Amino acid sequence: MFEIIPIKGGVNAPEGFYADGVSAGLKPPLENGTPALDVAFLYSEDALKPFTLFTSNRFQAAPIIHFKRFVQGKESNFVLINTKNANAMTGEAGVQDVCDILSSLRQKFPFIQNPIMSSTGVIGQYLPKEKIIASFSSFDMNAKSENAHTRAADAIRTTDAFSKEIALKVQLNGGKSFCIGAMAKGAGMIQPALATMLCFITTDAALPEADGDRILRECAKTSFDAISVDGDMSTNDSVFLFANGRSGVYDEMAFKEALKMIMHKLATDMVRDGEGSTKLVAFEVCGARDEAQAMRAAKALTNSLLVKTAIFGQDPNWGRIASTIGASGVECNEKSLKIAFDSVVVFDKGQICFDEQSEAKAAAVMKQESFRITCDLGIGDGHFVAYGCDLGYRYVEINADYRS
Repeated sequence: MFEIIPIKGGVNAPEGFYADGVSAGLKPPLENGTPALDVAFLYSEDALKPFTLFTSNRFQAAPIIHFKRFVQGKESNFVLINTKNANAMTGEAGVQDVCDILSSLRQKFPFIQNPIMSSTGVIGQYLPKEKIIASFSSFDMNAKSENAHTRAADAIRTTDAFSKEIALKVQLNGGKSFCIGAMAKGAGMIQPALATMLCFITTDAALPEADGDRILRECAKTSFDAISVDGDMSTNDSVFLFANGRSGVYDEMAFKEALKMIMHKLATDMVRDGEGSTKLVAFEVCGARDEAQAMRAAKALTNSLLVKTAIFGQDPNWGRIASTIGASGVECNEKSLKIAFDSVVVFDKGQICFDEQSEAKAAAVMKQESFRITCDLGIGDGHFVAYGCDLGYRYVEINADYRS
């Protein structure tokens, strides 16, 4: 048995990790004139081989190319993160910019081994190398002040309305424990297939190398791979999991449960923070022929513009739900289909249950900040839950001015 306890500290909660955020002048100043945080770092006292997941976009950004070319399979103790510039579609010049920046970093801090760079922001622009390099003078590698982890989580934001971080302590029988901390960013260009995001996870659990990749992928399947804001996939999506083993403690079941909680929380935070969104909606598809078909239908619902706009308008237009499922290509039949908004059934195996009373109840469900739309296909045992949001005017405003 084990107990999972929320704690403070974000990525700095596990022993041996330090993160902070600084201003390099990449973002415009805040309204009060204070420089905005736009560069962050994550430093580990121990050199580690990170467990990783990257975007499936064929045009991967220069930082990912650099990692795969120069760092993958090696031990690293440092991640440098910048916002406002994705360094994507920049070719070999973009990869060389990463090399130049990280070379300057190692010159200033000789104890850094095989540093990793991670970027987010506008695609198709070269990095402002001089500004990023100049920010190194503000780095405090032992930053573990009360607000250091918060500054790091804030610095990696782009259009995010709020920072996303979490830390958990896992208490095992016998008094032994380990910690997991994480921070992430993501609000737009979120598409099921890892989603558009950066995520950095730290733990002092003694996670075996043989378990790390498998567990990370399992947890991503129902979290980062199950969310959508707008159906667009970025070039920079990255998840890094660093485990230093300092606690000397590991329990696979407990670790997997805690990691699942962390990744699910960060993933749903991204959907909740979807650019201009007002609703977090769980699309549950059950009774599908198999899990693959349930996943296909659920993800289709998260990406449907008609469904998203109905959610924004708080209109329980269940016909859009049914139409999207039918168009997704999965095996389905209206005589076995059941659709419900939370517990309000609006269609049941060929019978329309949408009278004035049920419409009012379904509309009341949709006024909530968060709710569930359940679609039982009535065919098999396949089940999957995907998470999406509404699409409103603010999304257009944000993305129309994204490069400004």
